[in-house]
Amino acid sequence: MEQSQHMLQQLFGISQDIIEKVKQAEATVEQEFKELDKIKEFNQYKVLRAMQESRLSDQHFQWTTGYGYNDLGREKLEEVYSRVFGGQDAIVRPTIVNGTHALTLCLSGLLKPGDEMISVTGKPYDTLDELIGIRGNYPLSLKKLGVIYNQIDFLDNGEVDFKEIEATINKKTTLVYIQRSTGYGFRKAVDIATIERIVNIAKAKNANIICMVDNCYGEFLETKEPTEVGADLIAGSLIKNPGGGLALAGGYIVGNKDLIELISYRMTSPGIGKECGLTFGTSRSMFHGLFIAPHVVCEAIKGAIFCAKLFSDAGYRVMPNYNHKRSDIIQAIELADEGKVLAFCKGIQEAAPVDSFVKPEPWDMPGYDVPVIMAAGAFVQGSSIELSADAPIKPPYIVYYQGGLTYEHAKLGAIKALQNIVNLSEGN
Repeated sequence: MEQSQHMLQQLFGISQDIIEKVKQAEATVEQEFKELDKIKEFNQYKVLRAMQESRLSDQHFQWTTGYGYNDLGREKLEEVYSRVFGGQDAIVRPTIVNGTHALTLCLSGLLKPGDEMISVTGKPYDTLDELIGIRGNYPLSLKKLGVIYNQIDFLDNGEVDFKEIEATINKKTTLVYIQRSTGYGFRKAVDIATIERIVNIAKAKNANIICMVDNCYGEFLETKEPTEVGADLIAGSLIKNPGGGLALAGGYIVGNKDLIELISYRMTSPGIGKECGLTFGTSRSMFHGLFIAPHVVCEAIKGAIFCAKLFSDAGYRVMPNYNHKRSDIIQAIELADEGKVLAFCKGIQEAAPVDSFVKPEPWDMPGYDVPVIMAAGAFVQGSSIELSADAPIKPPYIVYYQGGLTYEHAKLGAIKALQNIVNLSEGN
C-alpha cells in the first residue's frame, strides 16, 4: 500500500490530502464491494453454464468468407447469448456498429404506420431523436412514417410513473420502450424489479404489446436480465458490458423468436434474415469477452462506487450514491462548472493507457444538440466498458463516469479527476 501511495504521489502528482481521502473512501465502500462479488460469481456461473450447454468448441472460433452461410461461430454465439440472457433467439453481429444501431434495427423492424410507441422512462437517449422524429428532419423518421410517439416522464423524485403508464397504454399501443440506463439524466438507473413491474402493467392491458428494453450499460449488474422477467426484447452494444473489453465491435439483440426474425429482415433483407452476415473472424474475441464480462463489469461498478464516495466526500452531488442499488455502470457527478468538467475529463484521459497525452475538448458530436466532451484512452475505440467520461457542455454541468477493465484503473481515473479539479480551484 505504501509503495502504491508513493507511486501516486511521485508519478501521478496526487497530493497527500487526496490520498487520505482515498483511504477513507475505500474503507467505507468495502461492504458494497463484497455484495458486488456475490453478483459477479452468480453471473460468471450463468455464462459458463450457457457455454457448456451450447457445447462451445474451438471449431466455433473459425470464420467463413463471402455471404457467411453456415457460419458455425456466428450461430453458436447467438445460441449462447440466447441462453445467457433468457431469450428464444438472438442476433449478435460485428456489423451492428453500436447500441443505437441495434435499437434502430429493433424499432424500424417492428413498427408500422399507425402503431404507437410509448417511451415510459422519459425521452430515450439523444442519438435516437432523429430516428423517432423528436428532432431533425429525417424524412423516414418513425413519426413521418406514421408511427405515433408518446412519452411518459419520470416523477419529480426520479421514480417511474406507474399510474401514468397504466392510464396511457391503449389499444393502439404496439411497443412499450424502457431505457435501463440513466443516459444524460441525473437519476438512478431502472432496475430489474421496476422493469418487471412495467412489463406486468403493459401485459395486463394487452398481452400482445411488445416490451422492449434498451439494455445498454446494464448487463450483469443484477442476477437477472430484462428478458428473464417478461421483456420481449433487449438490445445493446458489444463494446459496452457484454463484450468484456475484448469484442472489437458489434451489437446484440435478444428476444422472442418472431420478433428477432422481423428485425433480421431489417438488418439484411426479407427472405435472408440471419442466414447471411460475415463475422470477419471476430467470434473468438466475442466469446472470450462474454466469458470475462461478469468480472469486468464488477470491476467497473467498484470503480463507480469508489468515485461516488470520493466525490460526495469532496462536496459534490452524485447519482447514485455509493450505497445505492445500481442497475447500470454509470456514475453521474454534478460539478456545476464548465471548467471543472473539462478538468475532470482531462484527469480521466491522463489516467488512460492509450492516448494519455491527448487533451480532450468539447466538439459537435453527431446525434447531440450541444457540444460534448469525451475522455477515453481505450484499446477499442469508443469502448464504454473501458474507463471513460463524457459530458454535454450545458448547465448544471454533469459529468458521466463509467467503465474500467480493472478496479485499479477506474480508481486512478477518479483520483486524477479530483486532483485536477483541486488544482484548478487552487489556480495551479
